[in-house]
Amino acid sequence: MTSPGTRADAEAEDLDVEEALALVKENPSPAHRGPAHPGRGGHGAPAPHHPADSHHRATPWPEARATAERAARAAARAARRTPVAVPLDAALGLTLAAPLAALTDLPSFDTSAMDGWALAGPGPWEVRDEGVLAGHAEPAPLTDGEAVRIATGARIPADTTAVLRTEHGRTDERGRLHPIREVGHGQDIRPRGQECRSGDQLLPVGTLATPAVLGLAAAAGYDTLTAVPRPRVDVLVLGDELLTEGLPHDGLIRDALGPMLPPWLRALGAEVRAVRRIGDDAKALHRAVTASDADLIVTTGGTAAGPVDHVHPTLRRIGAELLVDAVEVRPGHPMLLARLKDDQHLVGLPGNPLAAVSGLLTLAEPLLRTLAARPAPEPYTLPLRDAVHGHPYDTRLVPVVLRDEGAVPLHYNGPAMLRGVAAADALAVVPPGGARSGQEAELLDLPWAAGGIGVCFT
Repeated sequence: MTSPGTRADAEAEDLDVEEALALVKENPSPAHRGPAHPGRGGHGAPAPHHPADSHHRATPWPEARATAERAARAAARAARRTPVAVPLDAALGLTLAAPLAALTDLPSFDTSAMDGWALAGPGPWEVRDEGVLAGHAEPAPLTDGEAVRIATGARIPADTTAVLRTEHGRTDERGRLHPIREVGHGQDIRPRGQECRSGDQLLPVGTLATPAVLGLAAAAGYDTLTAVPRPRVDVLVLGDELLTEGLPHDGLIRDALGPMLPPWLRALGAEVRAVRRIGDDAKALHRAVTASDADLIVTTGGTAAGPVDHVHPTLRRIGAELLVDAVEVRPGHPMLLARLKDDQHLVGLPGNPLAAVSGLLTLAEPLLRTLAARPAPEPYTLPLRDAVHGHPYDTRLVPVVLRDEGAVPLHYNGPAMLRGVAAADALAVVPPGGARSGQEAELLDLPWAAGGIGVCFT
């Protein structure tokens, strides 16, 4: 195995950006989202060895995230993944791999912007018996002094000069229509091509398919979108002590990661193909890893050096390249990132639930985001309402809720706890040594947090 940042760096540096953009949108590797730890591996400085923490070199937290992005860009180039045509109802959260150009004028004919009457010439107007409804054939032209009832979205009859809203007209005893406000020429008519002309580019390559994008695509005549395919993920849940139902008993505990990881990975843009429970079985883990053709394999637990921690031995056995072997972050220190093939990676998450969340956001999120060509979230900070204790050497990720007074740290933030993150909007990035009350902290939004800037695509 090589040390972090060797082959990944070399491949990323000679990446043909324009070529990669045809398959996945190039996202620049963000600068460290917080200051590098002085003397702790930032900007190429070697990280010190901490025997109490780990038996191997740990990667600074910002560097670990950047390494995951670089690895994904190299994998995208190696895989030559071709864009796919996806029906609109399945395209939410995908990234456009081709520009969205209008296939028709919008609107494609002159339409009424309001319920009311289509008018020709000055009033008062004689009103036709039959009205004009949306979705019907082109109505007969109007003559001067004539009006016809019209619905919003209906085709405007030829020679119409304006639309009079329902609330702005009245009829006399002879049935003639009179305006109660001045009528301007072209009033409340949406002319053909008002929004765009056929062939106009509406959205560029790299646009995220939000609900509004899907609506625009449908209006512009699309049934499918050409998009970057979702990264394929297999999840392997390790541990003999895990139950899939019922109450904990006899030293057995409920598996919290099996239910949590698939929707979380989907929110990060992945297609989760399989969730397998392996237990503490080295041979079964080896078979599952070598049989998978997923873009990313995610394992839970088994990343430390205990008697049943089989992830490292399995990676050595198959000749994997270890890009990140532990990260200077709490919780989640014993996470890892390995390259199995040029176009396949493995993220090993710690078994403790909140530590696994830390691993997801540290390694899986930047890797999957880059493979899916999603834009990187804009870094932002908020003041911490309360002081937060820090680790002497490592970054801490602490669940917070977002309030008017800033980011409020939550209790129940131990490595094995989910109570805090279940109520959280984001994780605060707390530097080594901790943060005082009122200090600005970088925030990582949880994908579904209503108070944040992220969007959940499940």
